[in-house]
Amino acid sequence: MRYLMLLKARQPDTAPPPELMDAILKLGADATAAGVLLDTGGLAPSALGARVGLYGGALSVTDGPFAEAKETISYALYQVRTKEEAVEWASRFLALHRDLWPQWEGETEVLKVFGPEDFGAPA
Repeated sequence: MRYLMLLKARQPDTAPPPELMDAILKLGADATAAGVLLDTGGLAPSALGARVGLYGGALSVTDGPFAEAKETISYALYQVRTKEEAVEWASRFLALHRDLWPQWEGETEVLKVFGPEDFGAPA
């Protein structure tokens, strides 16, 4: 099953330490070698995006920004066996930040991506 991890964080005033970047690259390589990391990326500021909604039968489009301006968002897509395994990978990522960039604070939402296994067999 697939899990999308959304990382939301405020960037400290200092640049990330090179040791953190090296550790993140190693964790990504480990996850790729384990066959669980499918994709990663950063999202452009929400000021460049839009929100499309449906309320009362009417479509609406609202331009960004949506998140606080100081917040950055990135993502990773994992293919794992369980939610606990996804949480473990997210925890390892955040632990690197705790250990190597103590000023950094943020969170990761671990969200299951629906797949064919989540729906009943075709009739």
